[in-house]
Amino acid sequence: MSHIEESIEVAVPVTTAYNQWTQFESFPEFMGGVERVDQLDDTRTHWVTSIAGAEREFDADIAEQIPDERIAWTSTNGPKQAGVVTFHRLDDRHTKIMLQLEYAPELFTEAVGDKLGFVRRQAKSDLKHFKEYIESRGAATGAWRGKV
Repeated sequence: MSHIEESIEVAVPVTTAYNQWTQFESFPEFMGGVERVDQLDDTRTHWVTSIAGAEREFDADIAEQIPDERIAWTSTNGPKQAGVVTFHRLDDRHTKIMLQLEYAPELFTEAVGDKLGFVRRQAKSDLKHFKEYIESRGAATGAWRGKV
């Protein structure tokens, strides 16, 4: 398993950042390689990705979700991965988002990409794009405040 940790500070309140992150179907708007995310129910998502011409589909279960604090998930089929994103209030208008991701490359090309740091760079880029996305809007496109 490979491990990635990245973080970014965003100029929105913690509730705004968290609420937007719960809108999984909006992920293709700021995550590279993510073609589609379907919210199947409160704790299950279906992902379609296309990276370097390789399309992959998998399901993920949300294992823990605490409003304004954290969302943890694990894949249930396809590429093995698990992660957690945490939200840290810095002040009334700023939030630190921390992402931890563990994954096991399955294909040769994924293993090569992992060794070359592609996934780490993609995670860093996705957080940067999330920052641009949420700061340009100033408000979340929706919210799910349930606890898992």
